Amino acid sequence: MHVQIVLFDGFDPLDAIAPFEVLHAGGTASGGAVSVELVSAEGPRAVVSGTGGLTLRAGGALDPGRPGVVLVPGASGRVGAPGDGADGTDGTDGTDGTEPDDGGTQEDAIPVRLGRTLRTGLPALLKAAMEDPDITVATVCGGSLVLSMAGLLQGRHATTHHLGLDLLDATGAHAVRARVVDDGDLITAAGVTSGLDLGLYLLEREVGSRIAHAVEELFAHERRGTTWRPGGPEPAAF
Repeated sequence: MHVQIVLFDGFDPLDAIAPFEVLHAGGTASGGAVSVELVSAEGPRAVVSGTGGLTLRAGGALDPGRPGVVLVPGASGRVGAPGDGADGTDGTDGTDGTEPDDGGTQEDAIPVRLGRTLRTGLPALLKAAMEDPDITVATVCGGSLVLSMAGLLQGRHATTHHLGLDLLDATGAHAVRARVVDDGDLITAAGVTSGLDLGLYLLEREVGSRIAHAVEELFAHERRGTTWRPGGPEPAAF
């Protein structure tokens, strides 16, 4: 299984690095059955995250025809209006939301940073990846909103950070309140730390539970929350 983790300007570092480390460890534990790389729509370049100017380097261009997994992180930045101190729900700008923060502009807002991806070549590449039967598209946090705002999640089951679930519904997806949602060739994860759980779930699904458990023990992380899959009868009203 080869995984391409897509970086874009303003991405959330933990959304990308948490699954990267889990999947890289899975590659070691499986004797090379898993490989992972950082890519961008534009090709090799330094990509500035939305958190304190932290920069990661994409080593190549996103290849929407390469079998495996394409993983899209969310963005980090401001959640509330400038100056209201409400930063940090999907990554932080150095505050925990309890201290005054008079810096920042509307351009720092997470929705703005996610929306800017629509003006790049990323949506077309993601559309091509989603149309390829040999590719699974995965997302962490606001990564599913990148897909939904590009019109790629019509009728699909997906999750995101709880503050973005209404937007998923508004753009035609079926929002699910779960830690990880497995909709076949689309796997989405909720808030930022769920990237750990997503990485472990991908290992379990694609390589096996013994590899996933070994990595889970190595990282001293216990998966939590619900992994939701469509199927079975519709529940009756309570």
